[in-house]
Amino acid sequence: MLQGKKILLGVTGSIAAYKSLLLVRLLIKEGAEVKVIQTPAARDFVTPLSLATLSKNPVLSDLFAGDTWANHVELGRWADIFVVAPLSCNTLAKMATGLCDNLLMATWLSAVCPVLLAPAMDEDMWRHPATEANLRRLQAFGNRIIPVEKGELASGLFGDGRMADPETIVEFIREMLTVKAGDLKGRKALVTAGPTYEAIDPVRFIGNHSSGKMGIAIAEELARRGAAVHLVLGPSSQVVTTAGIDLHRVTSAEEMYNVCVAQFAGADIAVLSAAVADYTPAVKAPEKIKKNDDTLVLELTRTKDILKTLGGLKKQGQMLVGFALETSDGRSYALGKLQSKNADFIVLNSLSDEGAGFGFDTNKITIFGKDGSERSFERKPKQQVAKDIVDTIVK
Repeated sequence: MLQGKKILLGVTGSIAAYKSLLLVRLLIKEGAEVKVIQTPAARDFVTPLSLATLSKNPVLSDLFAGDTWANHVELGRWADIFVVAPLSCNTLAKMATGLCDNLLMATWLSAVCPVLLAPAMDEDMWRHPATEANLRRLQAFGNRIIPVEKGELASGLFGDGRMADPETIVEFIREMLTVKAGDLKGRKALVTAGPTYEAIDPVRFIGNHSSGKMGIAIAEELARRGAAVHLVLGPSSQVVTTAGIDLHRVTSAEEMYNVCVAQFAGADIAVLSAAVADYTPAVKAPEKIKKNDDTLVLELTRTKDILKTLGGLKKQGQMLVGFALETSDGRSYALGKLQSKNADFIVLNSLSDEGAGFGFDTNKITIFGKDGSERSFERKPKQQVAKDIVDTIVK
C-alpha cells in the first residue's frame, strides 16, 4: 500500500493524458496524497477540474497566477516521488536539455526525490534517434523509465509507444517506494547479458536474437539496491549508463568466459542471463569465404560452459543464478540444469509465451530453486521481472 506517501504527478500534452485520471484514482485508493502539475498543453486533453476533483488538491499549471507564485522548490521537496505520466516527446526533449519554461520543468529541475517517467508517443517518434538519445540522457540523470507498450496508437497505427497502463505505473511506484535501496550495499555482483557472436570469417558470424535487455535490467536493479556490479555484455545496441555498473563489452563466448572466470572469485552474486552460443566454428577463415559451391559445410565445436564452470568454482556464501530459454519441456530441462550446473536458481522463460524472450520489453518467468521451490510470475516489464529475480536472491 501507498498509505501516507506523497506523490507528485506531472501530466503533459498527450492523448494518453486521459489515463492520468485513472492513475490518480488508483493512487488515492491506495492511501497516497497526490498533487498534480499540468503543462499548458495537457489542459487541452484533460481538465484541471477533473484532476482536482479526483486528487482532492488544486491542480497547478502556471509558475505565476495573478500576483501569486507557485513554489516549485517546495513542491520538489514535498514529494516522496515525482511521476510524469504521460511524458510527451516534447517534454522529454525539454528534460534532456534542461529547458525550464513551465512549472512542471521548474519542479523537475528542483526535485530531490526519485523520478519515474511513463513515455507516450507514436511509434515513429518513439523510434527516432533523437528520442532514444533523450531517454538515455534522462536515465543517466538517474530517472527511471517505464517501458512503453505495444498497441493501437492515436495515429491509427499499431506499434510501440502506448503509455503503460495505470495499474502498471502504480506497481512501479509501489516498488520504488517500498524496496530498500541499500539492501545489497557492500555486495558484489556479476551479470552476463546479450548474445555472443562466433566468427565464421571476418564478415560472417553465428549468433542469436538476444538484445541484452533482461540482463541489463537485472544489473540495474542490483546496482539500484546497492551492489557493485560487473556487467559482461555481448554485442548489443543497448546503452548502459547506470551508476554502480562496471561494463565489460565482449563479442565471443570465449571472451565472455574469460571475463566471468576472472570476476567470479570476488562476486557474492552471479546472474548469468546471456544467450551464449553453444557452438563455435572449429576454424575461423582468415579471409571472406567466397561463394563457390551450392553448399558450405561448417565444422562446429562446443564452447566452454560458463555456468557449469562457475558452479564448479562456487564457494560457500556465493549465489549462482542461471537462465534457461526453451521452446518445449522447459520445466524438466530447467530442473536438470539446476542440478548439473550446481546453481542456486534457474530462471526459465519460453519462446512460446507471448511477449517473452528475445527483443521484447516484457518477460514471463518461472524461478526454480535448489531447495525444491518453484514460483511462476505473470508477464510484466523486464524491469519488474528483474525486481522479482533480485527479491528472490535477497530472500
